Amino acid sequence: MTKKKVLIVDDSALVRQMLTEMLNSDPELEVVGVAADPFVAREKIKTLNPDVITLDVEMPRMDGVTFLENLMRLRPTPVVMVSSLTQKGADVTLRALELGAIDFVAKPKIDLTGTLRQYTEELIAKVKVAAGANVMGRHSAIIANAKPKLSADAVLPSQQRSRPLLRTTEKIIAIGASTGGTEALRELVSAFPPDAPAIVISQHIPAAFSKPFAERLDKVCAMKVFHAEEGQYIVPGHVYIAPGDYHLLIDRDGARYVCRLSQGPAVNRHRPSVDVMFRSVAQKVGPNAIGVILTGMGDDGARGLKEMLEAGAHTIAQDEASSIVWGMPGSAVKLGAAEKVESLNNIADVILKLVVAHAA
Repeated sequence: MTKKKVLIVDDSALVRQMLTEMLNSDPELEVVGVAADPFVAREKIKTLNPDVITLDVEMPRMDGVTFLENLMRLRPTPVVMVSSLTQKGADVTLRALELGAIDFVAKPKIDLTGTLRQYTEELIAKVKVAAGANVMGRHSAIIANAKPKLSADAVLPSQQRSRPLLRTTEKIIAIGASTGGTEALRELVSAFPPDAPAIVISQHIPAAFSKPFAERLDKVCAMKVFHAEEGQYIVPGHVYIAPGDYHLLIDRDGARYVCRLSQGPAVNRHRPSVDVMFRSVAQKVGPNAIGVILTGMGDDGARGLKEMLEAGAHTIAQDEASSIVWGMPGSAVKLGAAEKVESLNNIADVILKLVVAHAA
């Protein structure tokens, strides 16, 4: 078995050492070099030809984003950003994802030695996925072995509908995403007109990043984008992003839809969980919903999308060719949860046609 070669770029000697130990603990990975800044990294990339680069956001002489922009232009290579959980770190990391970084891991702000080791499993999984990704759009996802995980039952029990839902003509579009999702969502949501049906989104993202992500999305979309709040009414022309560390559920207030936030247990090791949101949509919106599962590592959302389909909703999975990682949508397809499998650049048009057909 040929090991995937990793180059670590970080100005902290301690972080370089710890990341090296973490990644080398996996038999499928080998750290072939480290660099304290982008100038050293540039030379090592030429000689070591790494499969993946882990890149610090903030470094001396040249920041990580500038280096990434040059790298993607001159020598596209899969990159996992190592980011601080700060407003500045969030903004820079989201910009890095726009430029082509595959994913990111969050660097703890305090107790670096004691807490960074907790990220070993996440780091290894994301580096493996990046190693299999094609930075031009195609990929082969590698899903790492994981510990047992909770289902959506831990937050929202499944139920048999005892009475029909109150009649409403309003549609809700529910979208779930993970790895590669921030950019997929930016492309998808910006394609909708200002009067499109309401959109609810669960994207796997840390608490410090979800609000900046919503703000960035709002700037490029015709629809109004919100960082979802408890009890907020869901209305057409608006998009609601699940806050990091909260599950987003959709509830009914008479004939109106509202956002509910829950800090129940992590589901599929995620909070927000796509499965939880999709289940709530299946239960409260039913056939008035359209479910979409985008690029992401793992299988969160696959079962929830199946529940939406069984409740009469239309369901769509992003196709493999346009996904950074075809874990989540691929799992949905294998489960028979996806009514349609579409390229990312076709999904908005397909949804709008379904909306028109439903209104006819």
